Amino acid sequence: MGSYVEGTLIKDEKVIYEGKISIWSLLPLIILGFIFMFFYGIGILFWIAAAIRYITTELAFTNKRVIAKFGFISRRTIELNLTKIESVQVNQGILGRIFNFGTLVISGAGNPQAPIPGISNPMTFRRSFMEYQDQARAA
Repeated sequence: MGSYVEGTLIKDEKVIYEGKISIWSLLPLIILGFIFMFFYGIGILFWIAAAIRYITTELAFTNKRVIAKFGFISRRTIELNLTKIESVQVNQGILGRIFNFGTLVISGAGNPQAPIPGISNPMTFRRSFMEYQDQARAA
């Protein structure tokens, strides 16, 4: 697990499920890298951007909250308590359906929607989250 999620865990909190960013969602940057490498030799910058996005994106839900972190130098985080989450939507385009990636949109009580783009297996994340939330409510 990445250092941000591990570093923000509180007492008695444990990671239930980790999401990963999909390589397929980074395909436009990878293709631009090939194109600009051929013409201008600066395509490596696109590959570096894709690698940084892949390495620095973290997503997990714990027994207490959903945590998402984006960015390397500048950081953007989303942390929502499980009890405040009302819905988890999955948005997938045609390529997302084919290559199994998409955007998770997490909506919470009193919170605006929190989109988390480019997640691999978004339906599995949503199903795992909903199952855990149902178990927690029943307990």
